[in-house]
Amino acid sequence: MPRGVVDTEALVAAVTEPTRRQMLDLLLERGESTATALAGSLPITRQAVSKQLAVLTRVGLVEGEKSGREMRYRLNVERLDRATRSLGELAATWDQRLMRIKQIAETAAAKHPKK
Repeated sequence: MPRGVVDTEALVAAVTEPTRRQMLDLLLERGESTATALAGSLPITRQAVSKQLAVLTRVGLVEGEKSGREMRYRLNVERLDRATRSLGELAATWDQRLMRIKQIAETAAAKHPKK
């Protein structure tokens, strides 16, 4: 599979999970945060937050930086912008596909009207 397709699939999988979207929103709002601070605002444990941050880091939406004993996370705004464009392109592609399916169905219905 081409790299761009794999990349888009990983991004879609990362941002379609509701808790990860909440984490992205919190990081956008706060600028940066620790897993502990994020866990205080979410209905999941710190360990679960860490696992979700690992997913977001793997796809490049979040970057972590060691600060003393803590890891501070922040959004990779450039990557988030690219992800937004990729998801927009994906949505446009599906809109075109669905329009084509609708046209095929309408053509078939016109050729074979119900009695």
